[in-house]
Amino acid sequence: MTANYQLFIDGAWRDAADGATMDATNPYNQEVHGHIPVATEQDVEDAIDAARRAFDTVWRKTSPGERSKLLNKAADLIDADADRLALLETTDNGKVIRETHNQMGYAARIFRYYAAWADKMHGDVVPLDQKDTLDLTIRVPFGVVACVTAWNSPVAILTNTLPAALAAGNCVILKPSEHASSTTIEIVKICEAAGFPAGVVQVVTGAADVGRWLTSSRKVDKISFTGSPGVGRTIAQVAGGNLKPVTMELGGKSPNIVFDDADFDRALIGALAGIFGATGQTCIAGSRLLVQRGIYERMVEGLAKRAAMIRMGDPRLPETEMGTAANAPQFDKILSFIDAARNDGARLVAGGKRAEGAALEKGFFIEPTIFADVRNDMKVAAEEIFGPVLSIIPFDEEEEAVQIANDTPYGLASGVWSESITRCMRMMRAIDSGVVWVNTYRVAAPQAPFGGMKDSGFGRVRGEAGILEFTQTKTVFIDFSNDKRDPFSMKF
Repeated sequence: MTANYQLFIDGAWRDAADGATMDATNPYNQEVHGHIPVATEQDVEDAIDAARRAFDTVWRKTSPGERSKLLNKAADLIDADADRLALLETTDNGKVIRETHNQMGYAARIFRYYAAWADKMHGDVVPLDQKDTLDLTIRVPFGVVACVTAWNSPVAILTNTLPAALAAGNCVILKPSEHASSTTIEIVKICEAAGFPAGVVQVVTGAADVGRWLTSSRKVDKISFTGSPGVGRTIAQVAGGNLKPVTMELGGKSPNIVFDDADFDRALIGALAGIFGATGQTCIAGSRLLVQRGIYERMVEGLAKRAAMIRMGDPRLPETEMGTAANAPQFDKILSFIDAARNDGARLVAGGKRAEGAALEKGFFIEPTIFADVRNDMKVAAEEIFGPVLSIIPFDEEEEAVQIANDTPYGLASGVWSESITRCMRMMRAIDSGVVWVNTYRVAAPQAPFGGMKDSGFGRVRGEAGILEFTQTKTVFIDFSNDKRDPFSMKF
């Protein structure tokens, strides 16, 4: 059945003011499975005003313990509905069910993690030069937070920010990608069922205009954005003009570095998972594989052989290992990068075209693709592809690997494979990235901060750092001297 979704504003489900909708299409079979409302500017204004009322009248007065209870209730409901949510996300963006199901469990875990933080946001007592004066610092919420999220992992991305913002005491307006909105709306339904007051959690859907209206409003106090550096720059410029703080989780061109003393089989598996997991449609994809010369050809041959064995097909089936590109524009973009790599002289060793077969003919399937003998200045290595395309780059010495790894405007994630602990420690410090995995790849935890450097963004999600992003420090001076002071003798 085709679902008819609505906006959620001020505790009520409603159509867009002008009734406009867009189709939610399954990238595996091109079937329309839902209709998503396209919010008007007035709808966005209504959501912002409702969030402000809810914050001023209800949410800022809600105790931390009550916020914790609501977040835990939402986690229970996500767990109870995980199978349906996973299937819907797979239907919406083509990610394989084995990954979306894991992400639903992870989403519930993050809700619980931040539920536990809600009553632990304590401040400090600060020693002062002035006697008989006490200084307290407390953490307070911003107020109205806009969270704009991406299409590749909608639930995982929104749960990086939503529960932290709520635990800190903010009201949140979600704006999901127009390419995958369904599960975000379903999470908002869960928040409603958990008992969050009207206006505390809302969702407005649509294309770029909706995000622009939301993030350019002076009535929004804080912005969190996950997406491309290009859009991130635009949002940051507008937010700067309004003097609004932003958290940015942007793209990546992550180096995955294999030294010749690494456990070869583990590194090979890590390289495969780093690029072909999630069909390469993840900002942390290990899309640049740097391999030391002594094992270079062996690694190229091993990866090419294993990539040819990856099972593609209906992403709703548990045996499928790699799904589709999430939408038609992304499919075309990936193929254009493959063509560019060929033209630049990279050596194609696996894949390189649209995948064929009766079970794949309607879907946006691209073969797991590997190019060897890539130079770091080639387009395939320099720009984010967001697809199942691996560039293998040889290197000789450790210093060269660091130079190649850091020769990029991005700085989100990286991997190091070596049995030398001293080398791993040197590399950990030398690589310019917010995350470094050592002898593993694509590991995440609710407790571990995540975020990038350089063009990969700023600010952090998850962990204590993630909730601090949604608070600000207030300083309180208390004079307990009972002294009648000359106001013109005050010292600063």
